[in-house]
Amino acid sequence: MDAAAVNETVEKVDQGLEELGIEGVGDNLREILNFKEYFAQQIPSIVGFGIKVILAIVVFFVGRKLIRWCIRLLKRSMEKTKVDEGVIQFACSAGKAVLYTMLIFNIAVSLGVTESSVAALLGTAGVAIGLALQGGLANLAGGVLLLVFKPFVVGDYIIQNQQNGCEGTVARIEMCYTTLLSVDNKKIVVPNGTLSNSTIINVTAKETRKLEIKVGISYEANIQKAKDILYKILLDDPETKGDENEMVVFVDQLADSAVIMGLRVWVPTDSYWPVKWRLNQRIKEEFDAQGIVIPYNQMDIYVHQKN
Repeated sequence: MDAAAVNETVEKVDQGLEELGIEGVGDNLREILNFKEYFAQQIPSIVGFGIKVILAIVVFFVGRKLIRWCIRLLKRSMEKTKVDEGVIQFACSAGKAVLYTMLIFNIAVSLGVTESSVAALLGTAGVAIGLALQGGLANLAGGVLLLVFKPFVVGDYIIQNQQNGCEGTVARIEMCYTTLLSVDNKKIVVPNGTLSNSTIINVTAKETRKLEIKVGISYEANIQKAKDILYKILLDDPETKGDENEMVVFVDQLADSAVIMGLRVWVPTDSYWPVKWRLNQRIKEEFDAQGIVIPYNQMDIYVHQKN
């Protein structure tokens, strides 16, 4: 329906309504017919845009599956070449971010957005995000430093800032964060920037650790006998007897209420805590059996009476 036909139709309807005593609807009727004509003209464009949106959604889900497949392929390829687990996790995380950015860029272009507009938008957004997320960029740089210098790898037990920090087994090293698992299975997420600028103690970096135990005996006890007992305990233990040449038993301190005996021995890193707990129990049992007294803190009080 063209404009002339619309006007003719409106005039006829308006005349008929005037004969019935109804006036003032001609303009409203003309607006309705004009809107209907405009909507009819825009239907092809709306349908075309709707089809583009549906295709974009389909492309996104297909692209997401392809990205997952590519990441799995990358991970398997790196695992076959015996690459460090932390490097694999970091590369997969970075690759996923790059591929998703490319996918969203292509979808935006397919919806009619020009490449120059998308590039300008990404550039502006990049500057804004970079200024707002300086800490995030520091974490990204920290992750790269951790992978280059390798102060720890996945599976190591680390202590970060021994006084006020955290500790646990390294589970994942990603772009911006490293995940630790504590001994009671708590998940600890630490920014890579913090780790790269902190003092890190890698407890499991070496295959063996030096174990040191100290125990007090009474001043009345035979020191040589106590040393012989400690030597025998170390020689009898299956995980310390191999260190016979370097194990040491010594008098560490003459304290207020006890003579502090000490021992040092190399033990396998994986068995450090079980060996320590086992030796503590054996020392107590053997000292009790051999009559070596382990004193505890006590105070003697003397009461003087005046006559």
